Amino acid sequence: MKVVILAGGFGTRISEESHLKPKPMVEIGGMPILWHVMKYYSHYGFNEFIVCLGYKGQIIKSFFSNYFLYTSDVTFDMSKNDMIVHNRYAEPWRVTLIDTGLHTMTGGRVKRIKPYIGDETFLLTYGDGVGDINIPETVEFHKSHSRLATITAVRSVQRFGVMETDNDDVTSFREKSYDDCSWINGGFMVLQPEIFDIIEGDSTILEKEPFEHLASSKQLKAYKHDGFWQCMDTQRDKNKLEELWESNCAPWKMWK
Repeated sequence: MKVVILAGGFGTRISEESHLKPKPMVEIGGMPILWHVMKYYSHYGFNEFIVCLGYKGQIIKSFFSNYFLYTSDVTFDMSKNDMIVHNRYAEPWRVTLIDTGLHTMTGGRVKRIKPYIGDETFLLTYGDGVGDINIPETVEFHKSHSRLATITAVRSVQRFGVMETDNDDVTSFREKSYDDCSWINGGFMVLQPEIFDIIEGDSTILEKEPFEHLASSKQLKAYKHDGFWQCMDTQRDKNKLEELWESNCAPWKMWK
């Protein structure tokens, strides 16, 4: 089953770094968050990736074309114009990088990769979010209901404490709790190829008309995940993920 990763957006909310590189190439622990997403799927045996490129997509292409340089020790013999790669490490991946347009919306990016999917069920996620979702369980859940799409629903953790009120009176303050969180689309989706037929074109936002249509026609299911999930929208999010990685407490690191 192929894994499609959306990696073409501008990442304006983390412009401290995205003015130099696409957001999926912002590093956590010295490696792009896109790499973390792919390692996570690969842990579960999903090794064929289609990456939807857009903004500064050439940086992602360069990363994969020189991947062995990032993961190996190298000796450069300048006198002989020669390069020796030590302890070469190869991922079991097949990575297809597709330019889906600079200003294309998420739905349009998905529609553009139809020739690479064919008539197969496929996985879809964002190139900036990690979690400890059990991907095989998500796939089995999708197969069990025979609908066109499954979204992994995650809790959106709010940043602030909660104020209790009674009409206009403030009665108390308390720390935020899990019950205050709302369910949101965390990515890690499973889709049938019929999804391509309800995406109009480049200007279509996947999360709007197509998903709204699926929901109204009862073709959309939610796999609810109560564990860890975190996207990297802002510098604050990046710092949080970095802290988890550096402290060896990253829940998404399933691989060895």
